[in-house]
Amino acid sequence: MDILAFIHWNVSPEIFSLGPLHVRWYGLMFAVGFLFGYNHVENMFKHENDDPKWLESLFIYLIVATIVGARLGHVLFYGWDYYSQHPIEILYVWQGGLASHGGVLGIIIAMIIWSIKVSKRSILWVLDRIVVPSILVGALIRFGNLMNSEIYGVQTSLPWGVIFERNHETVAKHPTQIYESLSYLLTFGVLLYMYWKTKAKDYQGMLVGVFFIMVFTARFLVEFIKEDQEAFEATMSLNMGQWLSIPFILTGIALIIFSIRKGPVFYQNKISPVKK
Repeated sequence: MDILAFIHWNVSPEIFSLGPLHVRWYGLMFAVGFLFGYNHVENMFKHENDDPKWLESLFIYLIVATIVGARLGHVLFYGWDYYSQHPIEILYVWQGGLASHGGVLGIIIAMIIWSIKVSKRSILWVLDRIVVPSILVGALIRFGNLMNSEIYGVQTSLPWGVIFERNHETVAKHPTQIYESLSYLLTFGVLLYMYWKTKAKDYQGMLVGVFFIMVFTARFLVEFIKEDQEAFEATMSLNMGQWLSIPFILTGIALIIFSIRKGPVFYQNKISPVKK
C-alpha cells in the first residue's frame, strides 16, 4: 500500500506556552476529565440526596491517589531497575511515566481510607459511583497519549494505520490509543446507562465489577498489538499490562456474583429531602 494512504501524525503535544508555562494536551485532558468527574459525582450526590460536603474531600483523595498511584505503578511495574538506582527521579512526574493499573490501585486504597474516615459506608458504594466518570477520564487521557505520540501499536497495513513522524517512525503503526479510548467510551456509556436507568447502583459492586471486566478485557486484548513499553517484556509470554489486567478481570467477575447474591443495599440519606 502506498505510504501516503496512511495517516501521517506530527501534532505537537504542546498547545501553547507563555514563558516558562507550557500547556500540553495531556495535562489539559487530565484537568477536563477531573472537572467533568466532579460535576458528575455532584449530580449523583444530589440525585441520591447525599451530603454535598463529601465532594471536596473525595476529589482531593482521588486526585492525589491517581497521580501517586499511577507514578508508583510505573516505577514498580515497569522501571524498578532504573528507579532503584535513581530514587530522586521517582518525583519527576513531569518527565512522564504513569501506569493506569497503579492509578486504579491507588484509587482503591484511597477510597478505603475515605470510606472509613468520611462516608462511613462500604468502599463498594463509593467505587460504584466514581467509576462512571473515571472511565471517561481514562478515554481523555488516552487522547492525550495520542497527542504525545506515545503508547502506540505494532506495524500495520490497515488504512487507518498511523505514521508517528514526531518519533521518526517511517511505517504505519496501530493507533492503540484510539482503540483504548473508544473502548473506554463504550464502557462509559454502559455504566452511565446502568447508573441512571437501572437499579444497578443499589447492588454494591455491580458497577465497579462491570468496569473492571470491560476496561481490563479491552486492555488485555489491545496489548497484543501494542509495542512493549519496556525491553524486559519481550521475553514474557504476556506483557506486563496483560498480567496486571488478569486479576482485575477476575475481581470484576467475583464482584458481580457477590452483588447479585447479596441483593440491593440501601443507606439512610445524610441530608433530609427538600420539602416542596
